[in-house]
This record gives sequence, structure tokens and C-alpha cells, in this order.
Amino acid sequence: MIKICEVAYRKPGMSVEDFQAHWLGTHGPIVARIPGIRRYAQCHPKLAGYRNGELICDGIAEIWVDDKEALRAMSQTAEFAAAKQDEPNFIDGNRLVELLTTESVIKDGPVPKNGVKSISLLTFKTGMDPAVCQAHWREKHGPIAAEIEALRRYVQCHVLLGAYRKAKPPAFDGIPMAWFDNIADMRLSGASDPYARTKADEVNFLEPGRIGTILTQEHVIVG
Repeated sequence: MIKICEVAYRKPGMSVEDFQAHWLGTHGPIVARIPGIRRYAQCHPKLAGYRNGELICDGIAEIWVDDKEALRAMSQTAEFAAAKQDEPNFIDGNRLVELLTTESVIKDGPVPKNGVKSISLLTFKTGMDPAVCQAHWREKHGPIAAEIEALRRYVQCHVLLGAYRKAKPPAFDGIPMAWFDNIADMRLSGASDPYARTKADEVNFLEPGRIGTILTQEHVIVG
């Protein structure tokens, strides 16, 4: 299974509220009609996050398909063309980032109803082999983070290694997604020992100062 992660930015001059309304109410149903999609979710940043300025992105879409062959077939359909045609109505196409990933489930808990979903955009340490970074993130870092008691569910989205054979490397190297019952519990977990050990381990595979996080509400459109 391949998971497409689209890191989206609203078009210049558009309000966050209008962006989210169009994305969910208009664009979502268009994408839902594309054949071959197994699951489709939109992650909308909490509006309170904009109180201090712009965020690292305006949202992340997640689309699951069976494999690359299914993705190629999907891209040839009229429904896919309709979705791409709608994007300029609310998305800044010059900044849109599309990543093909595989999802590793580190803590397989249920998604809490009305919970909060924390999403980060990661950049691996300069000079390190991406495959080595991915292994460390999944096998060493992941189990440490999974010990955070308030963490209900935790998955890692690993960029397909083939992306690193292209002339231009991927804009981001990985996207972790973590679910909590509420923001208060998430913040309290920041004082825990597992959280401290999780943060301390980041220097072993991540580029310092290159982690950005948004708190979102997840909307499942398909699946």
C-alpha cells in the first residue's frame, strides 16, 4: 500500500476559513470520486494555531492506493483530472508538495473521537543515508515515542527511497502523525520522561532546527 501525503498551502490572498471550507466541502467530494482510492483524509490545522502567524503549511491530505500501478491508472482518469483542475481554486500550486510514502504503525491504538492530531514535517540529518535515518526513526526512535502515555496512536510516513535517486531530493524526509485525546493531555505529556528521551534522540537522525509541527482536526472522506 502506498500513502500519498500532500502538503498544501492556500492560494495567496485566500483566508484560512475559505481555504478549509473549499477543501472540505468542494474539493473533498471531487477527490472521493477518483477510482482506486482506498482511503482519503484531510488534516486541517486548528484555527487557533494561526494566532501567532502562518504555519508550516495549511493542511495535509492523505491518500492511500494499492501500489504504483494503481496510482498510474488513477492519474489517467477523468475524475483525477477534475480534481487537479479544482486545485488552483484554493491551493498555491507553486508550493504544493506531493510525497509517496509507506506508513509504519508504531503505536496501533484507536483514533480518539474529537481528539487532536499532531503532524510534523521532518528533515533528516545532513550527510546521513536516508535509509539509515529511516531505520533509526522506525526501530529506535519510534519505540521511545510510543512510551508516551498520553499518545493514543502514532504512525510514521516514510518517503519511498526511490525519491532520493531523482535530481531534486524530496522537500521533506518524513511525516510523523500522532493522536491525543485533547491538546491539554498532549501538552502535559511534554513533561514526561519518554517525551524528554524522544526529543533527546532527535539529534541522532534529524537536522537541528528543521522540525515543524501543526495541530490538526482529521476529516476522513473515504475509508
